[in-house]
Amino acid sequence: MNIIKNLYIHERFFIYISTIAAIFLISFWITILYTVAWLLLLILIVLFVFDLILLFRFKNGIKARRLLPEKFSNSDENPVPITLSNNYPFKTYLKIVDELPAQFQKRDFDYETAVEQSGTHNFEYQVKPVERGEYHFGNLNVYVSSALQMIAKRYRFDASQMVAVYPSYIQMRKYEFLAMNNRLTEFGLKKIRRIGHTMEFEQIKNYVPGDDVRTINWKATAKRAQLMVNQYQDEKSQPIYSIIDLGRVMKMPFEELKLLDYAINSTLAFSNIALLKNDKAGMLAFSKKVDTIIPASNKRTHINVLNEALYNIDTQFTDSDYGYLYATIKRKITHRSLLILYTNFEHISALKRQLPFLKAIAKQHLLVTVFFENTELDELITENVEDLQSVYHKTIAEKFVYEKRLIVKELENRGVHAILTKPQQLTVNVINKYLEFKAKGFI
Repeated sequence: MNIIKNLYIHERFFIYISTIAAIFLISFWITILYTVAWLLLLILIVLFVFDLILLFRFKNGIKARRLLPEKFSNSDENPVPITLSNNYPFKTYLKIVDELPAQFQKRDFDYETAVEQSGTHNFEYQVKPVERGEYHFGNLNVYVSSALQMIAKRYRFDASQMVAVYPSYIQMRKYEFLAMNNRLTEFGLKKIRRIGHTMEFEQIKNYVPGDDVRTINWKATAKRAQLMVNQYQDEKSQPIYSIIDLGRVMKMPFEELKLLDYAINSTLAFSNIALLKNDKAGMLAFSKKVDTIIPASNKRTHINVLNEALYNIDTQFTDSDYGYLYATIKRKITHRSLLILYTNFEHISALKRQLPFLKAIAKQHLLVTVFFENTELDELITENVEDLQSVYHKTIAEKFVYEKRLIVKELENRGVHAILTKPQQLTVNVINKYLEFKAKGFI
């Protein structure tokens, strides 16, 4: 029964049969070919049986293994290596069909190769996931044929393997390298040394010439009968929060990836840079309520906590409640922090509904609102119009682009920093803004 299940007729066998059938047909006019056709058919049957015995006499003629990592990087090309070993005492011809997860919607996977006697062959293919979650691989099917290539024997390996797709750790490592080499910062930035002190009290000490007279502690001075000053320690670790809008505006896809996933990938890479710069990184995700809040920390292992939290969040089909967000920030984030808010505004009226809450947040924290350009409109704007309907489409597209610029101006006029970016350039623009603030001493 196993022989029947694993036996497949090779496509070359049908070529042989078709050729013999053609000779039988021609023998109707050329009689001598009739005998030749029967002789060829007999040879074909003998070779078929011989090929069958040759392939099925070995139980473990082929070994194959799919080497899957523990996790894939979302929106990146991930390699999947496969190792093949030939235990047959002759050269084999292999056809590999891997059962990929349903998320890839790929039904034409096909790889062919030949492996020498007792030889091995390694190859890899690339997969690009565009959704986070669990990806289940099916069987790795290997169809082996001899040099006759009349039949193929199927081997099945590595059934039911699962890989979790996490936010893009490949991009995180890439931007980490670039940021550490200062290749991401914009030209013309100059680091500014701010003179002053922070509000983190350290100790009371004797006054020495050069100390800031504003820090004199008059009560301690009266007790000791000599000038005493308060000493403050420098705040090297500033709290930085990435705030992700989970509302329906983040469901919009660009190049198969949702805006939410662009924001998640950016949050992971940006948080990693902040930790390397000795700042505290945290995260907050909200919609109708605050679904996830990770307090800021500067521990190097904190990036794993953020990664797990980002893996589990998803968009919701509701309008986000910025009032609830403001109340949560006021209650949970007590120190002045840098807040990176990932959201999207398609028109000015959407902004004006939320502007009072953004202004209130900006009074207590350094707020940067990040929203997205609609890159799908670029083609409409740049194309040459030839009819009235195309003129309408181009005009409406230009109106949407203009409103995005108005939103930036409106935010900046109200004291809220803004980043208008293409989804593909989101991560580098956010990191650049953070490094700019660090250089100018804003944080």
